[in-house]
Amino acid sequence: MQVVMISGSRNHEGQTARAADALLEGVVSAGGQVERIFLPECHLERCRQCDAQGWGTCRSAGHCCIPDDMDELIEKIVAADAVVFATPVYYGDLAESMRTFTDRLRRCATHMAPPRIEGKLAVGVCVAGGGGGGAPKCCASLQNVLSGCGFDVVDLVPVRRQNLPFKLSVLRLTGEWLATGPHSA
Repeated sequence: MQVVMISGSRNHEGQTARAADALLEGVVSAGGQVERIFLPECHLERCRQCDAQGWGTCRSAGHCCIPDDMDELIEKIVAADAVVFATPVYYGDLAESMRTFTDRLRRCATHMAPPRIEGKLAVGVCVAGGGGGGAPKCCASLQNVLSGCGFDVVDLVPVRRQNLPFKLSVLRLTGEWLATGPHSA
């Protein structure tokens, strides 16, 4: 199984990276292969809502006209068997880089012909610092956008800094399950 991890975190060693890495360790231990992408390191612009109706080639051709990394990232998602979306929680919601990416992904994915993301397995990991209360709300937001893109969201894992050590073992098991289980269940 080929899994691509899309992270909204800039910190390769922070709480979000530790959580995503635990899940990816589980994938690798079950025989899968992984690729890590950190959105803050990519060149991604916000949606321009190109025409007067707020659309552009995303609607007419299923791809974005902005010359940045978006098309390459979509191709990596299409080529993967499953995608892990890992985001820090800011103000009870997705990190800004993840929001920018998912806003544009949703526009392209829903108009691809033929559908190329429809039914692709996805797992979301939302990691909150501070009090951690925003993690469940962030998971709901991520569920909404990923479902809108056509992903088969098989799990969402809210994590807060207070339960991160415990959740690391849960995430490893989730990765093993992702690599071996949901498609055969």
